[in-house]
Amino acid sequence: MSVKAKWDIFCAVVDNFGDIGVTWRLARQLAAEHGQEVRLWVDDLVTFARLCPAANANAEQQTYEGVDVRLWPKTWPGADPVDVVIEAFACSLPQPYINAMAASGRRILWLNLEYLSAEDWIVGCHALPSLQANGLQKYFFFPGFEAQTGGLIREADLMLRRTEFQGDVAQQADFLATLGVVRKPGSRLLSLFAYENPAVAGWLDALAADSHVNQLLVPEGRVLGDVAAWLGLPKVQVGEHHQRGSLQLNIVPFMTQDEYDLLLWSCDFNAVRGEESFIRAQWAGRPLVWHIYPQEDDAHWNKLNAFLDLYAHGLPTAADVALRGFWRAWNMGEGAGEAWHALMREYPALLAHSQGWTHEQVANGDLAGKLVFFYTDWL
Repeated sequence: MSVKAKWDIFCAVVDNFGDIGVTWRLARQLAAEHGQEVRLWVDDLVTFARLCPAANANAEQQTYEGVDVRLWPKTWPGADPVDVVIEAFACSLPQPYINAMAASGRRILWLNLEYLSAEDWIVGCHALPSLQANGLQKYFFFPGFEAQTGGLIREADLMLRRTEFQGDVAQQADFLATLGVVRKPGSRLLSLFAYENPAVAGWLDALAADSHVNQLLVPEGRVLGDVAAWLGLPKVQVGEHHQRGSLQLNIVPFMTQDEYDLLLWSCDFNAVRGEESFIRAQWAGRPLVWHIYPQEDDAHWNKLNAFLDLYAHGLPTAADVALRGFWRAWNMGEGAGEAWHALMREYPALLAHSQGWTHEQVANGDLAGKLVFFYTDWL
């Protein structure tokens, strides 16, 4: 049984939607499913308002879906520390807030919510304490793909809603209609959400020359420049449709998190990026490719290969080779067209595997539930 508590989640938005996407989804779930009282401190409300269009980007305090959303300004406004404090993704708590925690005389659970990784050292480091110089203790909480980690964000009814939606052609058609898209009979439906990527052009060439009809949905974002360049245009805009050979390109709006879930569930294949969309594409139970955020010294390749080693376990050899080939071509920025054809030859095996993977991840537990259990057990 969980204990009701007050939570502060601190999120520093870097340059994409991953940090705020994860923390906003986590905050909503803690409030809705676990009855927790949650404040979400965000240093960039303009970016937050993209995910929550009803939000006021200029309001210092506002409440949405049971979450108290606060502006985290450069000069700390002052706030009493609460029962559970989460600093998300290596952001640093305001020093006055840390001082108030130390001076409170209360037991406060301080958690550093880390970035998602499949590297094998995660299991050993998950939930380890770190004694701070001021006497406070901080715990490192690692999301992950194994039962001994913090798991992935997953709402309690997510799999039920996904299964119902994917089994209802009319629901899918109604959703696609809101994007101005009509699915062609027998077409392959794909989505593209990525950073700038030289591999996109070769992939689009392959889709356009394919014997199969392909419909590609591209939400507004950083990859639109590559799409426009491939089309020979200075830019592309939301609402445009472009036909090249067997490929129909549809530029669709940036979406809320719930809408983006429906997009992923509608598609046969999803190209995603970062952390938030990467997790949600896995829950879709469809084959995918992950454009991992590039890091200095190519450190991101360790993370990418670690995930592939875990994810591909149990795949037939040909499907394993095809999967790794396309993911590496995609992240190297070259050779995606040829690798795509090899991938599609293994599509049935990859589809079955992606659906089995979701069952494994459900069995591992979910991030919000594990956080609440950790706090309850810590008391």
